[in-house]
Amino acid sequence: MKEREHYGLSTAVSMIVGISIGSGIFFKSDDILQATGGSVWLGVLVFAIGAFCVIFGSITLSQLASRSTKKGGVISYYEEFVSPRFASAFGWFQMFVYFPTITAVVSWVSGIYTISLLDLTMTLERQTLLGFGYLSFFFLMNYLSYKLGGRFQNVTTIVKMIPLIGVALIGLFWTQEAPALPQDIVAVESSVVGWGFLAALAPIAFSFDGWIVSTSITQEVKNHRKTMPIALTIGPLIVLSVYLAFFLGMIAIVGTEYILSAGDQAISQVGNSIFGASGEKILLAFVLIAILGVVNGVSLGYIRLPQTLASKSMVPFSDKITQISDKKGLSPYAALTAYLITVFWLAVHYLTQRFDVLAGGDISEIAIVFSYVAYILLYVKVMGLKKSGLITSPFLGTIAPVLGVTGSLIILLGGIVANPVYSPLFLLFSGSICVLGYLYGVRGNSSEEVDL
Repeated sequence: MKEREHYGLSTAVSMIVGISIGSGIFFKSDDILQATGGSVWLGVLVFAIGAFCVIFGSITLSQLASRSTKKGGVISYYEEFVSPRFASAFGWFQMFVYFPTITAVVSWVSGIYTISLLDLTMTLERQTLLGFGYLSFFFLMNYLSYKLGGRFQNVTTIVKMIPLIGVALIGLFWTQEAPALPQDIVAVESSVVGWGFLAALAPIAFSFDGWIVSTSITQEVKNHRKTMPIALTIGPLIVLSVYLAFFLGMIAIVGTEYILSAGDQAISQVGNSIFGASGEKILLAFVLIAILGVVNGVSLGYIRLPQTLASKSMVPFSDKITQISDKKGLSPYAALTAYLITVFWLAVHYLTQRFDVLAGGDISEIAIVFSYVAYILLYVKVMGLKKSGLITSPFLGTIAPVLGVTGSLIILLGGIVANPVYSPLFLLFSGSICVLGYLYGVRGNSSEEVDL
């Protein structure tokens, strides 16, 4: 059954913006300022460097998106331009690790902010149960109605922009003095950090993660050969603009010293400064909406993934999973498979948090670092297309891929520095899943060669 073209440019862009802008931006300003020693313009520079590394990666992949004739997003790029076996390897990673771990974690985070908003007692069990409820709701909604999923994504993307742009605009005209620090907070002054400011690149790069999910609906986007390259270019640029505007607006309202000293608590003071005593709750409501937009966007892309892999006979029980409902336009078995894998990872996440297995980290770190490493092979392939003359632009065929590779290596370095003990284990685990997928994909393709 041929995929129907449901979505337009606005939905593709809103998926990129909606998934990339989650809760992280509300709590990244203090990390950036701390890494830059309180230098605002150095922080802006680092934002730009980190963001453009990601942007060049998306621009590079847009060259494959515009030439792809198959469904599956990044998986189809591997299949068409690298090798079906490598496509199977990456597909297994996305299906069994990347999508479900991210979906499980952001669902759990939604539970955290719901509890905060409602002033309930904060427990891991309550957070997890609420997260389970959220992910169940969004999986069901996106299966029952593609229109509701797309509309919710568009609406939440717009809604979450309100506090970000609002803080940015208010900051332009803010004339009040910076608030005094609470007595229980020790003042932290600006300092010279030298090359230490590069430590800020990793959290910035991580805050952009999610843009790749939009490629999973490529074949369902109207005129996708022209639309997806535009979306993959515009989306990250919008995210960068919003991040920078909010960063500067927040600094204008509470000042660098307050952000350096109060850390994550600074966002509450921004709400109090603008809206008064109820300001914190107002911002929490917007943050919750932002995260729910991420849950919806990731689940919207994920429920199609098992169906895509099954259509290429890359997973067990492919005959069953490829049975598409004429009414829904999706496979119920694919949706159920994605849902059950996500529930499994949510249970794993609960256990790792309960027993502090990951030393303050979470299971999504497994996916985020490895995924960027995996993109390097596609960036190299684009450079190969330039060498063969299929891409004539030096910028699109050489400069953008090189900068994309650089961005991926920065993220890898940042992940290892942030968690030197567990990151290598995450990479090894993800690599093992890829090996299993590769071996499964070997069936019937033993004579295939990889030409880079």
